[in-house]
Amino acid sequence: MTQTLADMRRDYTRDGLSETQAPLEPFALFEQWFAEAVKTEQVPVEPNAMTLATVDANGRPHCRVLLLKGLDARGFTFFSNYDSAKGQHLAANPFAAMTFFWPSLERQVRIEGRVERVTADECDAYFQVRPLGSRLGAWASPQSRVIADRAELEALLAETEQRFLDRAPHCPPHWGGYRLLPERIEFWQGRSSRLHDRLNFRLQGADWLRERLAP
Repeated sequence: MTQTLADMRRDYTRDGLSETQAPLEPFALFEQWFAEAVKTEQVPVEPNAMTLATVDANGRPHCRVLLLKGLDARGFTFFSNYDSAKGQHLAANPFAAMTFFWPSLERQVRIEGRVERVTADECDAYFQVRPLGSRLGAWASPQSRVIADRAELEALLAETEQRFLDRAPHCPPHWGGYRLLPERIEFWQGRSSRLHDRLNFRLQGADWLRERLAP
């Protein structure tokens, strides 16, 4: 097994990333790369999937894959249960990192910064466009808590379906959005012989500093 893993490698030759291709701020480049990922990545890959890393009160890191659900000049938005493990981590330490990986384009983007909750209006607006099953699930699931078995979860869902039998479920008070306010965004483009291109943007005051990192 160890030898098999050691022999697993891929040479990246698709593209490059030079300073002449990149603006002086990162959002335009992210939007460009994301649009290309939407066109290029093949199902079942979700181009808005990203790994989110948080740190608990004891300083231990935790990672999981989530979906990006909003992007503007303020930052990157995702939604979750506020009482979940990640919600508790962010309440104790409101900083996080997220990574997007688009293998077809041989690209990844790393983002780090402070996290804040979005407004109640933003939560309501997104909640109402979710599929009905997802809205019911947000009410039914005690996310991250230990449950006995699948039957318990299905029973909670059945109770929730009865609760909202004659009305549409509204946004639960324990569920909503977070926005990561980026302080650092790194764009990584795979290159041959592991000599990858890395352009890093660091926020300094109100301005972005662009710099190249060694691979």
